[in-house]
Amino acid sequence: MHSGPLLLEEPIRMASILEPSKPSFFPAMTKIVGTLGPNSRSLEIISACLNAGMSVARFDFSWGNAEFHQETLDTLKMAIKHTKKLCAVMLDTVGPELQVVNKTERPISLEADSFVVLTPDQTKEANSNLLPINFHGLSKAVMSGDTIFIGQYLFTGSETTSVWLEVSESKGEDVVCLIKNSATLSGPLYTLHVSQIHIDRPTLTEKDKEVIKTWGARNNIDFLTLSYTRHAEDIREAREFLSNHCDLQQTQIFAKIENIEGLTHFDEILQEADGIILSRGNLGIDLPPEKVFLFQKAALHKCNMAGKPAVVTRVVDSMTDNLRPTRAEATDVANAVLDGSDAIILGAETLRGLYPVETISTVGRICFEAEKVFNHDTYFKKAGKYAGMPMSHIESIASSAVRAAIKVKASAIICFTSSGRAARLLAKYRPTMPVISVIIPQLKTNQLRWTFSGAYEARQSLIIRGLFPMLADPRHPAESTNATNETILKIALDHGKASGVIKSHDRVVVCQKVADSSVVKIIELAD
Repeated sequence: MHSGPLLLEEPIRMASILEPSKPSFFPAMTKIVGTLGPNSRSLEIISACLNAGMSVARFDFSWGNAEFHQETLDTLKMAIKHTKKLCAVMLDTVGPELQVVNKTERPISLEADSFVVLTPDQTKEANSNLLPINFHGLSKAVMSGDTIFIGQYLFTGSETTSVWLEVSESKGEDVVCLIKNSATLSGPLYTLHVSQIHIDRPTLTEKDKEVIKTWGARNNIDFLTLSYTRHAEDIREAREFLSNHCDLQQTQIFAKIENIEGLTHFDEILQEADGIILSRGNLGIDLPPEKVFLFQKAALHKCNMAGKPAVVTRVVDSMTDNLRPTRAEATDVANAVLDGSDAIILGAETLRGLYPVETISTVGRICFEAEKVFNHDTYFKKAGKYAGMPMSHIESIASSAVRAAIKVKASAIICFTSSGRAARLLAKYRPTMPVISVIIPQLKTNQLRWTFSGAYEARQSLIIRGLFPMLADPRHPAESTNATNETILKIALDHGKASGVIKSHDRVVVCQKVADSSVVKIIELAD
């Protein structure tokens, strides 16, 4: 007797494993965030990344300057026009990251069982016995026996380029450490991570604020990811800063959970943030390795039940230099999908990896296969139970629409929405078919000029599993008459047909507001 339902209800047919994977226009339901950098900034490569399934482009500011990222973003905009594929923009802050500074950029080799001194004096040159760092409070924060990790996360997943240190003593502001493994540090910058220690620096640093105020505001970023989020207050402060100093009220804030502090305050952070990123690279240092999977499962479950997007990082490190992932990595990607992840972030693999496009399509194919065996029934029951009774009006409509779509084996759900909330609630119930969310632009004014809303709402759904947005023409206000509603529905159906999701004789579930009530209808298409 086993307790509880198994993840995969029916035994998987061996025959289905031997069937070739079918390519389809709608890539996986799970979204892919690609980090753009030196190896992924030409028009050709970015266009290929979009065609391969990247729907969010991440700009990591712990690397490269604003001009570099601006050039890349301008190329991305050309690629979007070129491929006619929507893509959202994510700005990743550096946060209170501790860094080792190597001005000469000469490789530094560290020998196991010898000692190295970490000093806040950045005028000194880095060498095998001395590493300058960008933080003055380290000696006060650590104790003898603490573990310190130094490596280039972003640059590589391989461990010969990273080193574990054990603190032996503090001398004034310097910290003397015993080197635990031989390694060579190369390049100008490495991250330093002290396991389970509170670093007394603001989560949003002055440097981050400067970048957001200039680059972020100029480019109307869709997502801001807050590195090293430690409590809900961090999110509130960032939101206040975005609204009052950058005119970025609509930018969504994703909290990166990468240390014990963020983990301890996870529930309050989830309530405050628009989404969560599980930064498994850093978490793997703060947590014992055998606990990382537990955190992943618990955190993804909480995000799913709250209906907020959850994103997992560090999945196919080995593809930075290889054309194929390891078996463990392929399994890991599939498990992230089965655990409920909305999207997967690729870092080094696309930033400076040799195979950015192949990485995106490989991850997409693995997600696609995992989605086919995702246990929807169990998930749906849990989500309904968690939402409690009485459910809000809009949520009960969304969950009923998903249930109906599954029962009639609909090939898509079409949802009309202006704020995007209805579409997000549909996605919360994890339909097994794509949700085409038709964003109806709203005319807004600030007494000085008229603007249409909708573009942000469309792009921000590009990180949510199963949501595929399209913008309705603002010249057809959908609320006005039934006739225009029909026109927009026809455009949405044509879009679904063109993308190969909807065929003749298929059933489609439509969710829309008519007058003051919400309507769910099932339509069967003729030839």
